Amino acid sequence: QVQFAESGGGWVQPGGSLRLSCLASGTRLSIYDMGWYRQAPGKQRELVAFITSGGTTNYADSVKGRFTISRDNAKNTVNLQMNNLKPDDTAVYYCNAQFSVLNYWGNGILVTVSS
Repeated sequence: QVQFAESGGGWVQPGGSLRLSCLASGTRLSIYDMGWYRQAPGKQRELVAFITSGGTTNYADSVKGRFTISRDNAKNTVNLQMNNLKPDDTAVYYCNAQFSVLNYWGNGILVTVSS
């Protein structure tokens, strides 16, 4: 069974950092283009960061310079390093994997940024 599971969320004060991880099981992460999305209360889900199977990255304007997406195919993991977090970053963060017609989502993990 193919699964993608997020970890590393939680509460952090403004200006702090968190590192999210997405672990793939039942498949090889290396074949997928991977994305991190987020959904804040009352808002639509939005793309935060994206990394292709070849390692090309793309970021939402709101997180450029603060967030870094990376992948470790040997560990079947994609990470999102989030620095200088702001209250507006509060959301449920989702891992997404795409390959051809395949499209998988993790269950999501909550990130709360508040003082």
